[in-house]
Amino acid sequence: MASITSLAEAVADLVHDGDQVALEGFTHLIPFAAGHEIIRQGRKNLTLVRMTPDLIYDQLIGAGCARKLIFSWGGNPGVGSLHRFRDAVQHSWPVPLEIEEHSHAGMANRYAAGASGLPFAVLRGYTGTDLPKQTDTIKPITCPFTGQTLTAVPALNPDVAVIHAQRADRKGNVQLWGITGVQKEAVLAAKRSLVTVEEIVDVLDPRPNAVTLPSWVVTAIAEAPNGAHPSYAHDYYVRDNEYYKAWDAISRDRDEFQRWLEKEVR
Repeated sequence: MASITSLAEAVADLVHDGDQVALEGFTHLIPFAAGHEIIRQGRKNLTLVRMTPDLIYDQLIGAGCARKLIFSWGGNPGVGSLHRFRDAVQHSWPVPLEIEEHSHAGMANRYAAGASGLPFAVLRGYTGTDLPKQTDTIKPITCPFTGQTLTAVPALNPDVAVIHAQRADRKGNVQLWGITGVQKEAVLAAKRSLVTVEEIVDVLDPRPNAVTLPSWVVTAIAEAPNGAHPSYAHDYYVRDNEYYKAWDAISRDRDEFQRWLEKEVR
């Protein structure tokens, strides 16, 4: 059953040095507050997993939290590159960063396999690309029924999945709606999970097309109002586009980034 605790206590209990950690949320409900708490607590040697690494992973990488990134696309949406990510790959600053690149479909299927208790996923993707030559977790597989050559990718089972949602009730059930990405699959695939929420309420009113995670699949819940900022939380606040634009200049320069880190996070 999910425990309701503070964000600092949840990160201290659930996220450990050397863990494989997935912070998921697709353009929406990105768990920035939890990511900043991971930085604040000085976690190191993390393998970060995310379908679309954007600013929060640029920040975690620049803070020296990561040793490896498993991903399918990385960038500052609508603006450009992730400069802390680029600096780590090209110049090993602040520490070297190993990368394992997949497609969006590959990552989504890996989460689905992990959530289903399967060792791998099979899909038609990657054909005609160079990714299988660069990534040793992409393998051809022959269909036993048709003889077709397909692609297999291993399941993702992170040590901990972190997501943000609109609300939870006092029994530990979580409700999120809007663009939901692979948050559900990430939580179900992970060994432990942390859900930050905009608010904790007495009753979860029914919502059209909402995803509800029952208390028994969640490890911990922490109330974190505005916990997805600068991304948005549907029905709570909009995307802070100026933040994304400002990040480009902040992240280009190591000293400017360090000043931001000390002022805004640590």
